[in-house]
Amino acid sequence: MKTPLTPAAIAAPFGAYNHGVMGPSGGRVIVTSGQLGLAPDGSCPEGVKAQAEQCFANIDAILAEAGAGRDDVIRISAFVTQREDFPIYMAVRDAWLAEVTVKPASTLIIVTGFTREEFRVEVEVTAVAPV
Repeated sequence: MKTPLTPAAIAAPFGAYNHGVMGPSGGRVIVTSGQLGLAPDGSCPEGVKAQAEQCFANIDAILAEAGAGRDDVIRISAFVTQREDFPIYMAVRDAWLAEVTVKPASTLIIVTGFTREEFRVEVEVTAVAPV
C-alpha cells in the first residue's frame, strides 16, 4: 500500500497531490517514458485537453501491460508549453486521479516546446505495484 508523505513542517499541497509518496515494500517499479498526445494511429489531436487525455490513455495502457493501474502511481511529471494550459492540464489530471485514494506526488513544468510543434503536453509517471 502507498503511504502519503505530507510533513506538518512544510506548507500543505495546493492541489490534488501529496508532497511525497512511499511505495509498498518490495514492490515492482514501473517507469514510463514521457507520453505525448499521440493516438495509436499516430495522429495528434489539437489542444492541450485532448492531448492530455491521450497522454493519460497511453499511460493507462502501459500500466495495464505491467499489471498495474492508476492506484499504483506514486509520481507524475508533466510538461506543458503554455502557462495558460496549466488549469486545463490540471483538470484532466485530476479527473484521471478522481478514484485514486492516495494521490501521487506531482510536478508540472512549463517548457518552450517538444520535438514536434503540434505537441502541447507530455506526461510521465512512476508507479510501484505490489509483487
